[in-house]
Amino acid sequence: MRSSFYHYLMTERDPHKKDVITFFANDAYLDVGFPKQSEDYQEISHYLELNGEYISEMAIFDEAWERYLEKEN
Repeated sequence: MRSSFYHYLMTERDPHKKDVITFFANDAYLDVGFPKQSEDYQEISHYLELNGEYISEMAIFDEAWERYLEKEN
């Protein structure tokens, strides 16, 4: 069974790194509505489009999603 995207994203949190994936992870951690159990690209993408004002462009999510898939396989 694969872990949720949120679980993966939390491995990218870091108070010292300054890259866009780390900023995304740090902000998602503070987002109480983030779909924490989801493994579904469409569900998370839709959520971020409607509620992810902290993510400046969806390409950041796409890059994080690719890393998630690589790590899970």
